[in-house]
Amino acid sequence: MTRKDDWYSCLSAYIDGAFRRPFAYGEFDCTLFAAGAVEAMTGVNLYADVLGRYRTRRGGMLQLKKLGFDNQVDYVASLFSEVHPSMAQVGDIAVIDADDGQGLGIVQGSRIYVTQPGALGLGLVDLLRATRAFRV
Repeated sequence: MTRKDDWYSCLSAYIDGAFRRPFAYGEFDCTLFAAGAVEAMTGVNLYADVLGRYRTRRGGMLQLKKLGFDNQVDYVASLFSEVHPSMAQVGDIAVIDADDGQGLGIVQGSRIYVTQPGALGLGLVDLLRATRAFRV
C-alpha cells in the first residue's frame, strides 16, 4: 500500500471532516477513524465489509474475529510495518492504551488524533502515550 502523491492534503481534509463527528461504534470509532485515514492517504478501504455491521465494541471485535484477528491492533500489524513510536510520522497509526483496551489513532507530529467514546469529534493525546506505531 502506498500513499498517494497528495496524501497530506487528503489526510488534512479527512481530519477536518472528522473533527466534529460523533463517536459511534460501527460508524465512527477508533478503528474506522484509522481506516478512513488510511483510505484518504492511499485510496484503499480496509473496512468496507464491516462498516455499519456492529454497534458495540464487542460487536466490532466479533467482526475482527471473522477476519481472523483477535483485535484491531493485530489486524493493523498484519498490514503495516511496525516502527518505534518515537519514529512515527504524520499519518502513521498509533496504538494507545484506553480504559476499555487498546485504541488506534493517527499521528500528527508530536500528537495523536483519537476518537473519544461518548464525545463529539476528535481529541488529541501526546505521542508519548503511544505503545506501538505502524508506518502507513
